[in-house]
Amino acid sequence: MNKIFASSTILTLGALALSGCTDNNAAATSDGSISVVSTAEACKVSSNSADGGTLKFNVKNEGSAVTEFYLLAEDGLRIVGEVENIGPGVSRDLVVMAPAGKYFTACKPGMVGDGIRADFAINEGGDGTEVSADRASLQKTATDQYAAYVKDQTEQLVRGTEKFADAFAAGDEQLAKSLYAPTRMHWERIEPVAESFGDLDPILDAREADLEKGDEFTGWHRAEKDLWAATGKDKMSKAERTKIAEGMVKNTKELYDRTQKLQFTTDQLANGAKSLLDEVATGKVTGEEETFSHTDLWDFQANVEGAKIAYQDLQPLLAESDSALDEQLKKKFAALQKQLDAYRVGDGFVYYQELSDAQVKELASGVDALSEPLSKLTAAVVK
Repeated sequence: MNKIFASSTILTLGALALSGCTDNNAAATSDGSISVVSTAEACKVSSNSADGGTLKFNVKNEGSAVTEFYLLAEDGLRIVGEVENIGPGVSRDLVVMAPAGKYFTACKPGMVGDGIRADFAINEGGDGTEVSADRASLQKTATDQYAAYVKDQTEQLVRGTEKFADAFAAGDEQLAKSLYAPTRMHWERIEPVAESFGDLDPILDAREADLEKGDEFTGWHRAEKDLWAATGKDKMSKAERTKIAEGMVKNTKELYDRTQKLQFTTDQLANGAKSLLDEVATGKVTGEEETFSHTDLWDFQANVEGAKIAYQDLQPLLAESDSALDEQLKKKFAALQKQLDAYRVGDGFVYYQELSDAQVKELASGVDALSEPLSKLTAAVVK
């Protein structure tokens, strides 16, 4: 359950306390990117500031656990950019465009907790940050189109959540189950955007396995557990169901209100597309997301659709700068969709536990085949 997009408005929440410390002694890279070395105990960043415009972080994991790297806004909650699922010994790049201001860098070894954070400043842009008028126009069209898509998906999410919540609170399990996966697809299509709100995401979409001691289990996956519970001890009372349902509607409406104010940049679209594929690789392919309902393929489909929308909005820019990559992405998206279509049943999909190990492995290979060229999208469109 990872995040990538940042809103244009700062949440009125104080910055989180820093976790750990950062030793800024990582060696600078030859191409001018900012070097980051993540270990279990440290997050070594080669510089604590940079000029505005396009920034590139080269993140290397020298620890023994999978890690993530974030560039966080001044409030410590909004995620400006993120690269995730960095295995031991692996290097990954994060390319972002960010305005002048105060930020945090953060490594998250083990992908848990608040991460090892440090202050980071972005100065006013230097030379070479301007783009041509024609390219700027293409960028604005892409980001405006994506903003409209996000608004539409959150509006549909509110309507679907209201219907689901009414059925769930009333104890109409058959109706609630039928609404669960299709409604969640609106969330999954814009998951990096939704997850960028660090206060709303845990109460709406946290899985039980992600909770830390003392955390309350709420939102979609608490309802999921109740609906598909095998034993009575996991069932809630009517009052408990009503509380969960009311919270889901209230917080989804808050999400909708916040997304109406969002503005995006081209790097956020491209990084978000890659993040959605990472979500598939780390949660959907493994079957960890929908532990009780096994509706993972609905989520899988929605993540792929969201990634494809972001890519298609950026396609005029990509076709201009790297037509070969554009053609490769077209083919890989089509190939992965063909794999998913093989598991369709009516308006939905087969349940994930019905897939064989070989079928799961085949899907994972399809995700990997798309993920590799998609990782090059950001660098291609921010030129």
